[in-house]
Amino acid sequence: MKKQRLKAVALSTVLSAGALIGSVAQADQTLNAILQTGQAKTTAAKQSQKRIDKIAEDTNALLQEFKTVNKQIEGLRVYNAQQEKQIANQLVVLKDLEESIDQVTVMERQIQPLILRMLDGLEQFINLDVPFHLDERLERVEQLRANQERADITVAEKFRQVLEAYKIESEYGRKIDTYKDTLNIGGVDREVNILRVGRVALMYQTTDTKLSGAWDARQKAWVELDSGEYRSSILQGIKIAKKQATNDIMGLPILAPEAK
Repeated sequence: MKKQRLKAVALSTVLSAGALIGSVAQADQTLNAILQTGQAKTTAAKQSQKRIDKIAEDTNALLQEFKTVNKQIEGLRVYNAQQEKQIANQLVVLKDLEESIDQVTVMERQIQPLILRMLDGLEQFINLDVPFHLDERLERVEQLRANQERADITVAEKFRQVLEAYKIESEYGRKIDTYKDTLNIGGVDREVNILRVGRVALMYQTTDTKLSGAWDARQKAWVELDSGEYRSSILQGIKIAKKQATNDIMGLPILAPEAK
């Protein structure tokens, strides 16, 4: 009887141990399933966090871009406002220019005849003046006349050129000058040195210094001078004009003014 009870206890123990082993195995499977589920959730959570971080980064980038665009828009608004003011001012300037152009057109119509009259007066003055550099001065007037027909020169430039010619003529009256020329003296062409003292005196002296003469405005002709009286003075004047001698007092043949 004892052996049968022991067998029964042993069998019961074996059955209990099997049941326990089965329960443990089942528990292990359940635990593994729980762990796998937890791992999957953790992995999914990490992936979700990555997506959230990416969305946050994209959102932040878009926000910064939005702020930048807003600043650009504000800058463009300020710029456009300034441009509108400038355009308004330019329209005013254009209106003034149009009025000025209309006035210039009227002035051009008046200036062109004035230029022609000034050239006529200048040419007449040169022909009546002391005959120094005569060809050069008359050629200057002819060149200015030719320029009046040119369309590539503005009226303002034409007027400036005429004023420049008047200035040159004015400068002649304040300078002493000498140059070589050829004059007919006693029926013979002779090479001479011309001495001009402003418009006060115009003289010549042959290159050998033997003959001297002066322009007589009353006779409109060259007259021979006493070589002994004026030879050294004219020669000295020529040296002064050439910067070969210092300025000094010269005894020159100058006509006395006529009584009226």
